[in-house]
Amino acid sequence: MHIRRYLTPTNIVLVVLVAFASVARLLPHPPNFAPVAAVALFSGVYLGKRASLIAPVVAMVISDAFLGFHNLVFFTWGGMALVGILGWWVRERKGARMIVAGSLAGSALFYVLTNFGAWLTNHGGLYTYDIAGLTQGFINGLPFLRNTVAGDLFYTGVFFGIAEIAVAWERSRAKRQAVRA
Repeated sequence: MHIRRYLTPTNIVLVVLVAFASVARLLPHPPNFAPVAAVALFSGVYLGKRASLIAPVVAMVISDAFLGFHNLVFFTWGGMALVGILGWWVRERKGARMIVAGSLAGSALFYVLTNFGAWLTNHGGLYTYDIAGLTQGFINGLPFLRNTVAGDLFYTGVFFGIAEIAVAWERSRAKRQAVRA
């Protein structure tokens, strides 16, 4: 087995994104202000379908191994995988507005899925199994939604901004080389 075969630019970016997202969740930060959803969306747009599922889920598994597993992991991990799938849709329509819309949609998707999961599993015995309990679950999640949206927009801006700067730089370099030739 030759390791060079696996040292592709895509795999290197994937490992860096997973490492960054994992470590960022372990460092002190406001609740839900984390880069995992931005990694998922970015991976779906730039790295492909498999990477968009692998990156966020592996980052969550690694960081949850340190933070502690809980009865909502399948909702949180699944929510991140769905944001990666959302990236597939954004890739076909890529532009600033669509990236922002994808980030906001990912935040909303994660909010709905995880708060529904908290109600369904009766996380902490807080909710009744009726519409009032479900409503209370969504109300209790609102403070986290604010941070989720802020974090997702911030990290999405960072990741997509760096990528577009790199693309522009590479195009400029290619033009300079073409002029010299």
